[in-house]
Amino acid sequence: MRLPALVVASLAAFATPALAPTHAAAEEDATLVATRSLRARTVVTAHDVAVSPGATPGALSHPEDAIGMETRVAVYAGRPVMPGDLGPPALVDRNQIVTMRFVQGGLTITAEGRSLGRGGVGERVRVMNLDSRTTVTGVVVDSGLLEVR
Repeated sequence: MRLPALVVASLAAFATPALAPTHAAAEEDATLVATRSLRARTVVTAHDVAVSPGATPGALSHPEDAIGMETRVAVYAGRPVMPGDLGPPALVDRNQIVTMRFVQGGLTITAEGRSLGRGGVGERVRVMNLDSRTTVTGVVVDSGLLEVR
């Protein structure tokens, strides 16, 4: 009488994990697609993407991964949204006058420069110092502010 209860308990233990991957696989069998054509430099909203059944290798599958991001290239309606198509929204534009900040220990140096590219938070952008005409590379910290390291 104890043996069948033990067998049932062990079968239940093995059956439960087998069901978990099926559920996870069902979530991964979805592809995020654009609902309309999105030009480069467009910030993605909830109305711009939808989940489509069927898996596409390498494509995003969850809307929250794309909403709030900026398109780096054109994404056409009905096409899968790939991670490389999106990036953080740009806070610094090309030819924008920005503040460059260099901090080391207790020393802080700030100068104005002209951005030579676009970038979002954490991205590296080349900047030309307006006084010396020297080109340096900085990391975007905030809108119009780059930290030179």
